[in-house]
Amino acid sequence: MKQVLVVNYSQTGQLSDIAAQVTGPLREAGHRVHVETLVPATPYPFPWPIVDFVDAMPECVQGDAPPLQPLSLAADADFDLVILCYQVWFLSPALPITAFLHSNEGKRLIRGKPVVTLVACRNMWLSAQETMQKLITEAGGKLCDHLAFTDRGHPLATFITTPRWVLTGQRDRFFGLPPAGVAPEEILGASRFGRALADALDRNAEKSGQPMLTGLRAVTVNPRLAISERAGRRAFGVWSRLIRACGRRGSWRRRPILLVFSVYLIVMVLTVVPTSLLLQWLLSPLLKSRLEGLRAQLELPSGSEEFNLEKYDQSR
Repeated sequence: MKQVLVVNYSQTGQLSDIAAQVTGPLREAGHRVHVETLVPATPYPFPWPIVDFVDAMPECVQGDAPPLQPLSLAADADFDLVILCYQVWFLSPALPITAFLHSNEGKRLIRGKPVVTLVACRNMWLSAQETMQKLITEAGGKLCDHLAFTDRGHPLATFITTPRWVLTGQRDRFFGLPPAGVAPEEILGASRFGRALADALDRNAEKSGQPMLTGLRAVTVNPRLAISERAGRRAFGVWSRLIRACGRRGSWRRRPILLVFSVYLIVMVLTVVPTSLLLQWLLSPLLKSRLEGLRAQLELPSGSEEFNLEKYDQSR
């Protein structure tokens, strides 16, 4: 029997549902699973008031995480495997998971341990995962696998449906657009990763430092979105520093520049992103080899291959 720590922060409950699908087979196999739900000292609202949502951007991008309430774990708790479940805010890890990885207790729990990251978001998580890899390495952990669950809607549609869900709490069909979030069948299919992890733990494969979830379509990357995302990340870096220079989070002195940033964000979504995607589509014959190389790199360590689906996916 192995000890598995699952660290989770989910505003909508979607990420918690996916984590439950992954951990169910682990429990059925006899492994002991502890789910640690992160609770910020000052809770973040859901749905978000738009001002509070935009005001969280600078600290999120800069990794200036607020304190958490004490964890429920014993001071000497030790685990064989750690699964970090996180959301993405402004192309960065959500602040609660950043706070955990910055904390002394978080660093103690993952030091020297194999780590699996699990993200559920719109369709842009690459920059956030790069930050997660850095934080895990700094804490002394070893990233072995990554699972990415994304909204399969068209990228332009999700620019509308996801903000609507975040700001109003409504995720149903909207003017012909699909519901926001990860599809129910994708959530149910997450159990295949739990079955594969259970087998890996039985074989002590977590000690090898090698991926345990290859061949299960763990990660699928659209490299065209990756290029747009990196441009957005650079822009957020500039804006976050500018806004922070105007005062602390919640300060009225930040409101005027937050308004300007909000207008910029809307204009970027409506003009720059579609133009970038169109240009990449037009130039795709010239960029094909570069994009394929980028895709292979970004899908590491678990990858998008499917050779193990028949073994572990019971829905097939």
